[in-house]
This record gives sequence, C-alpha cells and structure tokens, in this order.
Amino acid sequence: MFALVKIVVSAIIIGGVTEAARRYPAFGGVIAALPLVSLLSLFWLYFQGEEIRILSKFIDGVLWGLPATAFLLFVIGLCFKASFPFSLSVALGIVGWGMFLMIQNILFKNM
Repeated sequence: MFALVKIVVSAIIIGGVTEAARRYPAFGGVIAALPLVSLLSLFWLYFQGEEIRILSKFIDGVLWGLPATAFLLFVIGLCFKASFPFSLSVALGIVGWGMFLMIQNILFKNM
C-alpha cells in the first residue's frame, strides 16, 4: 500500500511541475530545478524506517551526482540552441552525464 501512495504522490508532483512548465516555461524550469526527487526520496526512505546512516549516504550520492547532472542539462541546452533533434539532444546529454561521472570518479575516487 505504501508503494502505491509513493507512486501516486510522486506522479502528482511531477504532473504539476510539467503543467507549470507548459504554461510558464521559465518558472517550470525553476520548479524542476528544486530538489523534488531528492527530497521525495529522502522523505520516503525516512518514513520506511531507514537509518540516518543510510539517509546520509543517500545525500552524499545526490551531492556526488549534482555536477554530472548540471553537465547533462548544459549539453542538452546547447544541443537545443543548435537545433539538434530532441532525441539526439537527450542522448548526447546522457552520454555526457555518464562520461562526466566516470571522469569524476577517476579524478576523485579517493575522496
């Protein structure tokens, strides 16, 4: 039952963000940049009874992924400005994200 509640609440939030973005693209982008998924995930993990140690590791992972996610969005934005097709833009962004994470892990694996 809890899984169903998580799915419904998460879907409502995502639907609300996309509707806001459809009407007000810049405002929708700001809302989408909010840490909605991170906070929702943290919320769900906490209420499922996960230990603070697990929540802390989750937050560390989110922080570790932020630079690569920013790079993904940067690449997609550049592709859109260059009039690349949507699918290609997203694919290049995902490839860039993966490469960024690999390089980040190689350079900072001891941190």
